[in-house]
Amino acid sequence: MLFLRLSVSSLALCSTAAFAQVGPAESPSATQAKPAAAQSTQNPVDAAQPSTDASPDANDDIVVTAERRSTSLQRTGVAASVLTGEDLVQKSVNTVEQLQFATPSLTVNTSGQSNSFNIRGIGKSEITTSVGVGVITYRDGVATFPGYFQTEPYYDISSVEVLRGPQGTFAGGNATGGAVFITETNPSFDKIGGFATAQYGNYNDVKLQGAVNVPLSDTLAIRLATNHEWRDTFSKVSGPYTGNPGDLRAHSGRASLLWQPDSHLRVLVKGDYNNIEYGGFPASPSYSNLGTAAAPRYVPNRSDPLVVSLNAPLAGRDEFARVSGNISYTFDSGLTIRSITGWQQGTTSEKIDADGTSRGNPGVSVGNDTFEDHANEYIWSQEVNIISPDRGRFNWLVGGYWQYDSYTFPPGNGYVLLTPNSLVTSLRIVGTNPRTALAGFAQVGYKLTDNLEVTLGGRYSRTTTRNNILVPLTIPVLNLNTTLVQNDFTANKRFNGKAAINWTIDQNNFFYAFVATGSKAGGLNGSNLFGVAPRAFDPEDVTDYEIGVKSTLLGGRLRTQIGGYYNRYKNFQVTIVDPTIPSFNSIFNVPEVTKLYGVEASAQGKFGNLQLDANTSVSNSELGTFYAFDPRTPHTGACNAVTGPATTTGCIDLGGRRQPYAPRFTLSVGAQYAFDLGSDATLTPRVDFAHIAQVWGTLFQRSDLGDNLGERNILNAQLTFVKGQVSVSGYGTNLTDQHYVGSLTSLRLRLPGAPRQYGIRVSTKF
Repeated sequence: MLFLRLSVSSLALCSTAAFAQVGPAESPSATQAKPAAAQSTQNPVDAAQPSTDASPDANDDIVVTAERRSTSLQRTGVAASVLTGEDLVQKSVNTVEQLQFATPSLTVNTSGQSNSFNIRGIGKSEITTSVGVGVITYRDGVATFPGYFQTEPYYDISSVEVLRGPQGTFAGGNATGGAVFITETNPSFDKIGGFATAQYGNYNDVKLQGAVNVPLSDTLAIRLATNHEWRDTFSKVSGPYTGNPGDLRAHSGRASLLWQPDSHLRVLVKGDYNNIEYGGFPASPSYSNLGTAAAPRYVPNRSDPLVVSLNAPLAGRDEFARVSGNISYTFDSGLTIRSITGWQQGTTSEKIDADGTSRGNPGVSVGNDTFEDHANEYIWSQEVNIISPDRGRFNWLVGGYWQYDSYTFPPGNGYVLLTPNSLVTSLRIVGTNPRTALAGFAQVGYKLTDNLEVTLGGRYSRTTTRNNILVPLTIPVLNLNTTLVQNDFTANKRFNGKAAINWTIDQNNFFYAFVATGSKAGGLNGSNLFGVAPRAFDPEDVTDYEIGVKSTLLGGRLRTQIGGYYNRYKNFQVTIVDPTIPSFNSIFNVPEVTKLYGVEASAQGKFGNLQLDANTSVSNSELGTFYAFDPRTPHTGACNAVTGPATTTGCIDLGGRRQPYAPRFTLSVGAQYAFDLGSDATLTPRVDFAHIAQVWGTLFQRSDLGDNLGERNILNAQLTFVKGQVSVSGYGTNLTDQHYVGSLTSLRLRLPGAPRQYGIRVSTKF
């Protein structure tokens, strides 16, 4: 929600650099001969039909592109989950937030314009651009906006790959927790075809979606796709607010062009446009103070998060576009040279009720706080790969990457308090925050035997960030109107890599073990009123040790993936009270190593018309030695991050606590059966259940301050009738209608998750 950290308590304006990022891309040869699963389209008719393969009980091969080559998931040494376009329809995964209910070890907490995306408890817990993301999303090889503009819907998608653990060699420094690789459906030369879908559900949810593929010749094809949705708010909103909080009006379109004049050259160009209006997020406070500032008595807000009362102007809109170009040339020898170019532009604006109420609370002034922001982001990126042929014992890849990412903050951004006698009544932000990234990377692999391979990869990155920012603010009690000026620059250098061993035990079993590292950039804290130089915070570093076994059983009917990991996580970035400026908040590093470890398992079964899938994870985490003041509570004296002492009022010993957004247990299971009704008709019921154990939203773990996000138990179901080219589906999500807190914002507000939804969907393919 906040682009540069901006709050009354902290006046913190921080800067950081995003390490170089790159995404996967297919080689031309892989594209021309891709397995069936990788050609998946998000067509509801196909999603409900049983396989017509010669061996209907066998699972289709699942392809991953994590290391710039198309390889089988069952023969790749990486912890990953892959959802095809059909899977997305079957599991009702329409946005990034719903991925957490279909993959293990993953949590997504949408906080207004941004999200906190964490895998295994590593990613992002601070809602500000000052702290980089730890799980980056790519579309067709281009790293998308880091942490923002993530509400782009999943439509006409070929596959979504979720990689767990640091991806330092290929995905760069914004992937300490993992990465998500989205491949949109490409044009094909086969025939004119496509699909169209119309949907209506409760909350007056209307969705129209479709795609058409047109081969213009044997070497040139285009594909057009679109998605439109109109939906009323989930929340019951009262009070003298203005706007349409929670109402969704989303419009997206995509055009793709594929030119392949011969077996050597391949040119793929795509353009995406999204205009998503959500009316502002209706949020409520996570706690109340029933005492006084000097003698507080905190009470957590246990009311229905979908019932709110507000008194501020509310609005929210994201408009963003992306153009990507993937050009590759494969020589007769099999050597491939590939270029991936990306351009992205986004404009976001939001107005919210910053206190989440339309009334006063005992011990607190009348709640008239408002916040608004307007920002533009521009990203240019360029990657070049040289890839060896896929034959022989030795393979290699070298690449380079460059990116320019700039935020622009026009006048009108900031925090405004209309409450009488407030300390600060206006805090605005104007300026720019440009960033650059430059990286080189390489990986080599050598087969010691036909069944045993070792690989070694590395990446060197240099990133920069510059803040040219003005912060006008008003403090009535001091009769002060002033402007803080920040013109800061910082740079980071890091080397990350991976050493792995892959052993194909036999044709049905594969073992892997590796050590991998990843980093997330550090930066500078913002200017302050006390004349103290901004404190730098260091990059985060993760070392990941993993082993795993992947098996294909029962004649291909059952596939399993089981793995264990142990992570050493250094310099976790967190916002605390600055020990040198007790009335100021700063981003600090946890000084000692945090340990995270766990086990993950997945399985996919296909037994005739019956399909089953399951994912689970069990994990634990232990924060390193760390003492800190909680910015929300009274404190006095000094609190050293390493030594404390805990006897100081408000100085808390946080050592040994669980990492934020790290559930101890996750589980998702699904089943469907296609009943053959004859006359080219099938009836397919499907049920999915997902459980995510409770997590803490902060290191301080204060239940009385609403830090505890309770467990989520989500039950989805569909019943789909298919006859020929037409399907009709009845669907329901969150069928038990669990009302839960989906996320916490940096303004100490809580946002609700989606309640029960149900409706009917009609689709046709042609």
